[in-house]
Amino acid sequence: MTDSSADGGSGDGGQDAEAPPENDGQRFDRLPATPDEREVPGRPARSEVVDWWAERYGIPPETWDGHTFWEKGNGKLWAFAADVVSPIAVEGLGLRILRARQEHWKPSTNAVQRFGREATENVVVLERQEAETFARGEDQELPRWDGDWGYVIAAHEIAGGVEPIGVGLYLHGELRSTIPKGRREDLS
Repeated sequence: MTDSSADGGSGDGGQDAEAPPENDGQRFDRLPATPDEREVPGRPARSEVVDWWAERYGIPPETWDGHTFWEKGNGKLWAFAADVVSPIAVEGLGLRILRARQEHWKPSTNAVQRFGREATENVVVLERQEAETFARGEDQELPRWDGDWGYVIAAHEIAGGVEPIGVGLYLHGELRSTIPKGRREDLS
């Protein structure tokens, strides 16, 4: 039998009064503004997400002004161009932009197609045949790329501008297409 007076008489055995909240994968929870405001362990903060897009792709932080950021599931992050109460139990909220809570964060195809025009870093501009191969979901050798390895924005020049196609994974001289099966197209 334990004497409660040994721990100061509180009777709680010296344990923390309350465990931190856990992620609920069935609802959307707003990301905290900064890491200091984080309550759910492992949940990214809004500032970390904005900084990641700026550091990895050169997308200016102000691009995200007016958007609230949300997590649903384990690391599936969404941007919503409005505000609602948090948490909220809905099936969808805005646009899925990123998969976090893994070693290498991965942007979504939708996010790259929507916000990738603002990117100035890690954008692989593909020639016509390369872009067609990528859009079909096929991997290809691309030794000419001298930028960072990892997830890149695959784009193609069209009508005087550079248009993002989707997310590619560049490793060892190869560009791997991550275009979802249902969105692959034969453009030839």
